[in-house]
Amino acid sequence: MIKVAKTAGFCFGVSRAVSIVEKLIDDGKSVYTLGPIIHNSQMVESLAKRGVKIAEKPDDVKDGSTLVIRSHGVSQKVTDEIASLGLNCEDATCPFVLKIHRIVDEHSKQGDMILIAGDEAHPEIQGIIGHCKGEYHTFRNCEELGELLLKFPEWKNKPLCVVAQTTFDIKEWKKSLKMFQKLCTNSKIFDTICSATSDRQSEAEELASQSDVMIVIGGRHSSNTNKLYKICKNMCENTYLIETAAEIPVIAGNKAVRVGITAGASTPASIIKEVLVTMSEEIKNPEESKAENFEELLEESFKNYNTNGRVHGVVVGVTPTEVRVDVGRKQTGIVPLSELTNDPNAKTEDLVKVGDELDLIIMKTNDQEGTILLSKKILDSQKGWDEIVKAYEEQTPVHGVVTEVIKGGVLAVSNGVRVFIPASQATATRGEPLEGLLKKEVDFRIIETTGRNNRRRAVGSIRSVLNDERKKREEAFWASAEEGKVYTGVVKSLTSYGAFVDIGGVDGMVHISELSWNRIKHPSEVVNVGDTVEVYVKLLDREKGKISLGYKKAEDNPWEILKNKYPVGTETEVEIVGLTQFGAFARIIPGIDGLIHVSQISDQRIDKPEDVLSIGQKVRVKITAIDFEKKRISLSIKALSENDADGDTDGQD
Repeated sequence: MIKVAKTAGFCFGVSRAVSIVEKLIDDGKSVYTLGPIIHNSQMVESLAKRGVKIAEKPDDVKDGSTLVIRSHGVSQKVTDEIASLGLNCEDATCPFVLKIHRIVDEHSKQGDMILIAGDEAHPEIQGIIGHCKGEYHTFRNCEELGELLLKFPEWKNKPLCVVAQTTFDIKEWKKSLKMFQKLCTNSKIFDTICSATSDRQSEAEELASQSDVMIVIGGRHSSNTNKLYKICKNMCENTYLIETAAEIPVIAGNKAVRVGITAGASTPASIIKEVLVTMSEEIKNPEESKAENFEELLEESFKNYNTNGRVHGVVVGVTPTEVRVDVGRKQTGIVPLSELTNDPNAKTEDLVKVGDELDLIIMKTNDQEGTILLSKKILDSQKGWDEIVKAYEEQTPVHGVVTEVIKGGVLAVSNGVRVFIPASQATATRGEPLEGLLKKEVDFRIIETTGRNNRRRAVGSIRSVLNDERKKREEAFWASAEEGKVYTGVVKSLTSYGAFVDIGGVDGMVHISELSWNRIKHPSEVVNVGDTVEVYVKLLDREKGKISLGYKKAEDNPWEILKNKYPVGTETEVEIVGLTQFGAFARIIPGIDGLIHVSQISDQRIDKPEDVLSIGQKVRVKITAIDFEKKRISLSIKALSENDADGDTDGQD
């Protein structure tokens, strides 16, 4: 019995690199690759027969030829050399590798030391090192990492940036992560192992555990193939590494055994197929031919993509208007911004970056131009609609972003689905402006769904969620509220008789008489809408749910200030603020006026106060009496002159 791993064979990055070379050959170009394009001698020989040459360094390339950078990538120094030589160049660096280049470049510029999990002699690691701007170290396994941490104990508190070779052993990586989390608290860890590598290793381990014989197909110089071999060998003693069908071991010819087959990322499908067919013939499996099943699998991977088919791709380029995606074949995948998101305000660079993986739907293929028009928005919408319907049925809130303010309400996008929120349901109270919601993240409840397919429509309510939140805050408030408790709140509205203040989900009112110790005509003389204020609870009416708040503070009471700073006998300067037949009123401090009786204005007889005083005039007086109960104060100018006279008499004595 033979079983082939679904992930066997070319990974996306290798497939892309080979496709680039083959397309250049088909276009009649003279092609050089910087080193073997992949670690598979059969494929390299096949391409050599078609005229592809291998350059050890950029200046080996003849004028007019095109140099292809293989999927392993190169250092910045090599990239600069290619540019300085003016060579035609096609960069086939795997997007996952480019992502690592970007990470180490950025973090080494910030001063972080770079730690790289992988074999330093491997071309991919050499390329990564070439993008480090400062100190770096490599380790091949958890044991080497432990030795480094013992050698450099200062790393425990040093800022570290940790990345892994795309084909690094998953188990070794997980063990390394535990060591970092335990010993290096200041490390920034990036899991840069290619998802295809992770899947391939996991599947190979499981398949090997179920097999009597395990065949690993791939080049002996291939890093990922050798890792597969070690993983399988740990699970199955009879594990063999072969490059072609000619190396199939004799033991595999016993039809009683269970044989598992996997292949490295650089192994062409034709070699895998040849191995499978050869083994199937030797074993003469009585079951239906597994070769036929595998042929179907191969055909599936190479089939033509039809409109509405789903594909998985990796972002290889980002422009302001579109995203270019590699879907593992010669055609270039293009996702216009309008098909990337429903948000008309979004920018491509804010949504994706090179190396991101996307699930997409094919909208149109153009074989003449070699492009495939793709849409993420449609697929997101299809997936998102199920989430919207579920949220409607369960009445659970959903999260989204308001993208447009339109007539009658706003549009929000949640899970790739546009939801209409009427103006009456967009804010906590009717009449609030909607413009403030634009580009804001909001939670809302789906209150209606209609139609299906392209005619689907969803209606939401932000107010419903706000009301729920407000009820929770109200319950929390009343559970702990007590008179005298101080709160920090926000002034929500003003009326002629007071100010309403939100003190955490509930509104209380500060009566105009509680806003100031001075007499005011309107609350706006003290506070404005939006002000943050400190208030205290004066009275709670739990039955009616009403809260009376106080704002003015006892220590600001002018009568308390007067009692402490202006006792009877104090001489001070005052301002005349009113004149009557019986005297003049003078402002002592803001909020408190005293009376200068006509008899106390001058030591000479006067008919009317205005004969001596005028509004706004400042004079010195003596406080002669205070009645705190009746709030009356008697002042005297004459008493000052009498004091002076007494002083003169004393001086004559």
